Amino acid sequence: MTGSPPYDGAPDVVCLGESMVTFLPTRPGRLADVPSFERAIGGAESNVACALAAAGHRARWVGRVGRDGFGTHLTEAIGGWGVDVSAVVRDPERPTGVYFRTATDRAAAAHEVVYYRAGSAASAMGPETVPYELVAGGRILHLTGITAALSASCLALLRELTAPRAGRPLVSFDVNFRPGLWSDPAAGGRVLMDLARRADLVFVGADEAAAAWGLDDPGTIRAALPEPAVLVVKRGAEGATLYERGPAGRTPVTATAGRGAGAAEGPRAADGGGSRPRAGAADTVTHVPAPRVDVVAPVGAGDAFAAGFLSGTLRGLDATGRLRHGHLMAAAALTVPGDLAAPARRAHADRLAAADDSAWETLHLGPGWTGEDQEVRTS
Repeated sequence: MTGSPPYDGAPDVVCLGESMVTFLPTRPGRLADVPSFERAIGGAESNVACALAAAGHRARWVGRVGRDGFGTHLTEAIGGWGVDVSAVVRDPERPTGVYFRTATDRAAAAHEVVYYRAGSAASAMGPETVPYELVAGGRILHLTGITAALSASCLALLRELTAPRAGRPLVSFDVNFRPGLWSDPAAGGRVLMDLARRADLVFVGADEAAAAWGLDDPGTIRAALPEPAVLVVKRGAEGATLYERGPAGRTPVTATAGRGAGAAEGPRAADGGGSRPRAGAADTVTHVPAPRVDVVAPVGAGDAFAAGFLSGTLRGLDATGRLRHGHLMAAAALTVPGDLAAPARRAHADRLAAADDSAWETLHLGPGWTGEDQEVRTS
């Protein structure tokens, strides 16, 4: 193992998954035509860890990289965001994954992504190589469906981590359905549905729910996923809808969270997700529209949204506050070229998130908006 020293005490959030070196095109066009690329890092779970660390939380990334230059770069780059990478394993036999992509939107017909991740170090993760104690020390354990697609051992690991057990952290699961990662996308969709039902908090985009399960209406998605105590359905520029059981407006809290100023109490599931009420109980439903954003690059926004929502969860914010902070972190990612963006300072984000409904609905964010000296527009 290598990386930055571990935190004194338990992390707030542990994020487990594959991170890769990504090569971003220096100009638009087909991969066949792009003459050069710039190196960056990419990985849904490490993206969440980096954003949370930048927001003042204790975040740990658990992963596996090759004992190669790319693995060194990934570990150092993620650690540079303030993430604890002391649990990252360097594999002497398998390489670090890499991928190339075009500059277009992932949803666009012209978008291309080429992965070189088969047999990667991360694909060797499994119950035998990732001890449960390594990932269970935080208040929240964040996972995504991407890991489940990497290998049979990775799927077995996610099934173990989402299994009911006493003292389990609150399990956060981002569905992250990527059809190209599954030899049988329909079977992959069924796997992700099963994993989502075992989690406490689930993020899913309406577009990916349509692709994976043939469902795109938030209410229908909730009906298909009654088990998680918290479900967030994202609809891009239209906003996000939160379904939550239990006392209206706030996540159950049991422990002091965060290392930043103003931290409140944060969640931890007990007795194998025992803090979630029974399926079939009445939901509190909250919808928050997304602010208008001048998009620079449409990548990384889903991971940033999850980080913002989890940050609000750790701080004990109400439903609207958690969703608004999710939107604000997503807007930070949307207004930079790469997958990662430093979020606005907490006080700045809190001021925006506290706006009344009419001010929030006219918020207009462009490049540079995260700086406190930047004027935030309304429209």
